[in-house]
Amino acid sequence: MEETTSRVRRPRADARRNRERLLAAADEIFRAGGADAPLEHVARLAGVGVGTLYGHFPTRRALIAALLAERSEDLFEYGDRLLDGPVTADTVSEWVRAVVEHAATYRGLAAVLVDSMDDDRSELHASCLRMNGIGEELVDRAGRSVALRPDATTNDVFTLINAAAWTREHAGPDQADRLIALALNGLRASTDLA
Repeated sequence: MEETTSRVRRPRADARRNRERLLAAADEIFRAGGADAPLEHVARLAGVGVGTLYGHFPTRRALIAALLAERSEDLFEYGDRLLDGPVTADTVSEWVRAVVEHAATYRGLAAVLVDSMDDDRSELHASCLRMNGIGEELVDRAGRSVALRPDATTNDVFTLINAAAWTREHAGPDQADRLIALALNGLRASTDLA
């Protein structure tokens, strides 16, 4: 009996070039017009038809997931490094600031991420779960080490992240940092106040 081996074909060179051009164009368009900018503009800037765009990225979330893939992995590695050490209120603060910066990569991205958290069909769902899982563990460990108030919850921290990402988009990074500092100072255990 002849044994067959399945080969995974690499995309053709022109398909790889189109994909890279689409990603570069999407990054430029989304930075200028936000995560909800028209995808037709992305295709036009990349020099391809809309059909080619949808052939590579069947949904807006698939395109955003591809754009964020490397940034997301960097964020997860950072979260894992934070989890490797002792978790304090400052550790939670570092994670909140990193996630807020990530969620504000494009205007409107925070809302897309929030929507994807509860949509298991979204191409961003797994990344959102992982991001939240790291946050949950950090908050849990900070709470057990009495770094945070006993009534501080993971939802408090996630609400802060969403509010700070929105604030960063609309009022700038300085105002977002101020909001984070004020809110986290309120979540610190009284013995952990600086």
